[in-house]
Amino acid sequence: MSNTVIKAEGLVKTFGKVKALDGVNLAVEQGEVYGFIGPNGAGKSTTIRILIGALKAASGKASIFGQDAWRDAVDIHKRIAYVPGDMNLWDNLTGGEIIDLFIRLRCGSDKKYREELIEKFDFDPTKKSGTYSKGNRQKVALVAAFASAADLYILDEPTSGLDPLMELVFQECVAKVKSEGKTVLLSSHILSEVEKLCDRLSIIRNGKIIDTGTLRELRHLSRNNVTVETEKPIPQLSDMGGVFDVSETAGEVTFHVDSDAIGAVMSVLANAGIKHISVTPPTLEELFLSHYGVKEG
Repeated sequence: MSNTVIKAEGLVKTFGKVKALDGVNLAVEQGEVYGFIGPNGAGKSTTIRILIGALKAASGKASIFGQDAWRDAVDIHKRIAYVPGDMNLWDNLTGGEIIDLFIRLRCGSDKKYREELIEKFDFDPTKKSGTYSKGNRQKVALVAAFASAADLYILDEPTSGLDPLMELVFQECVAKVKSEGKTVLLSSHILSEVEKLCDRLSIIRNGKIIDTGTLRELRHLSRNNVTVETEKPIPQLSDMGGVFDVSETAGEVTFHVDSDAIGAVMSVLANAGIKHISVTPPTLEELFLSHYGVKEG
């Protein structure tokens, strides 16, 4: 029996003459946190809306729990929790009333955990939602989602509007559902968040998936940062293949090096007598920027 929770094959979606998705493929396995990153307009939200049955693809297939995302959307929604990047709420209802309404749409909830989440997110559920800031509107969605007995959490920029402390609470919630064997699809612009939480990720650009894998598997697409202090000058480092942006400050040499050139560079550094060295793998932000031809600094 397949453990694939989300499967998208060749998704195409057009809006007029604009092709928002151009053959998107995704496969998210049970129990994993899957990152989905890309700039605004890349196709993340369009893909997610097809997965939750809010949009119909022009071509291709999308399924959740082995059911058709469009045809079986009602049944699928009984087992998923969805958080969009901006919540539109009913102004005349309190936050607590809306949370309870969302929870009742799904199969079961944990009332004790609901109260715990309200406290953790420092949220006042007694106020009318028309008075809430963007961050508080997101808290409504997050509390309702994580207090639900869902099997799949689809989160589209879920921490938009939250302060850093609340982002940490969100990360704890994701870690909890993962420990319970639940599945999470996380679309986020907070790349450090994706880096910390996700088992695998896909990068989407102009409606196409341009890379998929674990963070370790994708690190070869970016450069390592090296800071080194040696006993002797390092000969012709700038001329070596795969070495970039060499600079020297207070006796320390810093540079970037491609992963496949590290061995040759280390031999040169060893001959110069290494006193201190720091090799830092690329962050997800650096990895992301490398896909779009943007040079940092």
